Amino acid sequence: MPIFESRTIRSPFPSTAEVEANTPPQRDRSLDFVRLFSLVVVIAGHGIMLRVTVGPDSLIFGNLLSESFALQASTWLLQVLPLFFFAGAAAGALGWRRGAGWGAWLMRRAQRLYRPVFFYVAAWIVMLIAAKPVVPQYVHNAVAGLSIQLLWFIGIYVVVLAFVPALARITRASQLGFVVGGLVGGAALIDAVRLNGGPMMIGYVNILVWLIPAALGVGYVRGLLARRWALRIATAALGFDVVLVTAGPYDVSLVTIPGQQLSNMTPPSLLLAGHTIVLSCLFVVAAPWCARAMRHARLWWFVAIGNRGAMTLYLWHMPALLIVSAVSHVLGHDRSTPTQPGFGTLVLAQLVTFAATTAALFVLLQPLENRPIDRWDDAVAEVGGVRNIVVGAVVICAGLANLLAAKWGLAGPGVWCTGAAAAFLLLARLQTRVRRTDDAPLVTFGVEQHLKAARRVGHDPADRDGAHSYCS
Repeated sequence: MPIFESRTIRSPFPSTAEVEANTPPQRDRSLDFVRLFSLVVVIAGHGIMLRVTVGPDSLIFGNLLSESFALQASTWLLQVLPLFFFAGAAAGALGWRRGAGWGAWLMRRAQRLYRPVFFYVAAWIVMLIAAKPVVPQYVHNAVAGLSIQLLWFIGIYVVVLAFVPALARITRASQLGFVVGGLVGGAALIDAVRLNGGPMMIGYVNILVWLIPAALGVGYVRGLLARRWALRIATAALGFDVVLVTAGPYDVSLVTIPGQQLSNMTPPSLLLAGHTIVLSCLFVVAAPWCARAMRHARLWWFVAIGNRGAMTLYLWHMPALLIVSAVSHVLGHDRSTPTQPGFGTLVLAQLVTFAATTAALFVLLQPLENRPIDRWDDAVAEVGGVRNIVVGAVVICAGLANLLAAKWGLAGPGVWCTGAAAAFLLLARLQTRVRRTDDAPLVTFGVEQHLKAARRVGHDPADRDGAHSYCS
């Protein structure tokens, strides 16, 4: 009699055949590809650029971009988040139905978007509380400040989603040109004010720059941007960006670094506005090739599984990077400057370890992204009138609170901003709950069953036409 029974080990993911069989034929797989591609490039950029300086009583997380003009120029390749907004708005436009309640629609997107965020923030709160008595205060402060820095993206993305129903009204190329041109002109005006002694805080109006790739994403799904014109526009926008850097007051780095006369990222600038046009139009050119590549079952499997846990991948890569940095420090190999001996070998070893750690956290934690949370994932009631507007506004306030919290992390004002975001989301959820009546029992629209089916390939349950996943 054998000591061990032969058992089949069940994979945490569906098979290639299952993913292929459960993918709707009308799905634009190129959007899923570019969404995941943008996240992976951003994650890789963080892994490459992180700089850690450890002193007797200090821990500073910096950026290697400040060391080299060539590295700063590389951000024109590594700053690809505009493509995420492009894909998200494109998918959202396909899921929007005219006449639907704007507030309820936005709340449904917030359900899917925030589900993994709740687990992430809760985990950080627990870890920081547990670490406070056992680590030096300067270490605790530095890690707390970095903990939820990535949530700036959540804040901006909620604002972009809020505009999708309005952008979905774009049906002609002239309308698309008017919207994009207006946003570019607005960015130029805000920068002119900043550069001529105006209040620097006005620059944050330029978060609307992120609506440029969103508008172009809507134009893409409407078929308003021919590939030949997209290539011409991308070339012109690239030339425009080059002129801004060589003749204007703009620094080459598309990521904020110390000493910049004018930030291109926080807040966004006219240079970033041009960059979003370049990337969006280049994707339109490349979309047919991406779609053909995604017909390969194995490649599509990776993209579908990645999209199913896209937010888990994005959020948890930062703890993975901190783990690798901590282990490197214990082993006596801090990454501080490109001039240190063996820097290239150290970066390569850390990147490999970082990728493996991130992959392990993804496998372990992505089920939480697709598991419904009691009450939070209950059906969203359609609300009308003033209440509809209030719900949408409250969800936007939650996003803006996340954006502010990212500045401080889970320390000081960041704690209060994070609490405010949670309060706003709770208020929006309470305003859209389905109420039980005597003659109409509480209906959940089969949330649990719907989510189980959606988890097969990562479809967004709120997207009724089943066109796209996560970001719809």
